[in-house]
Amino acid sequence: MCGRFTLALSPQQLELAFPWLAIPPELTPSYNIAPSQRVAVVPNKEERRVELFQWGLIPHWAKDRKIGNRMINARCETLAEKPSFRAAYRRRRCLVLADGFYEWKRAPDRRTKIPIYVRMRSGEPFAFAGLWEVWRGPDGVPVHSCAIITTGPNALLEPIHPRMPVILPRESYQQWLEPDEQPPARLATLLKPYPAAEMTAYPVSTLVNSPRNNSPACITPAGQL
Repeated sequence: MCGRFTLALSPQQLELAFPWLAIPPELTPSYNIAPSQRVAVVPNKEERRVELFQWGLIPHWAKDRKIGNRMINARCETLAEKPSFRAAYRRRRCLVLADGFYEWKRAPDRRTKIPIYVRMRSGEPFAFAGLWEVWRGPDGVPVHSCAIITTGPNALLEPIHPRMPVILPRESYQQWLEPDEQPPARLATLLKPYPAAEMTAYPVSTLVNSPRNNSPACITPAGQL
């Protein structure tokens, strides 16, 4: 599962990392992105640009938008069959930009959980594999939403959590963002754990447990605050 993540770099820093993207100037750094908030995505449209979508996918057939509260993640193993995701998997894929994410590891006392921050060793931003949809309510106003795809853990995440978000290598972006419909079998090969050797993880403060806290203190190693 991926329930919180970060995108703390400035628009200028993101432009250096993703020179092929148009970064919206209103994008502000965030150290504790939570479900239902707007997140930076690159949908598989002809024009490659960052847009802000609600985190929590709302299928176009949903009766109301509340379903998005529990659709923040999509398991890669069932994308092709699950009604909530199968159409988007074929036709509406996206990148979700990030520079780190959180998982919670059960403490030795088995009663509490320790927040762990995971990022690239290089400190560079990356992209989760995502799906997106457009939903219209009774007022006809479109709501763009997304979900992050998850897979099994790599060697770094295995002691922490049984799932991890799919992080796409840069050479896979073009295929994932192909605007045409894609067969699931062709896409499935991309949905695998990211190499553990390129990542690092460390415990952080329980400040991150509340989405109201959104500051560099959220990613400061525990004991250094």
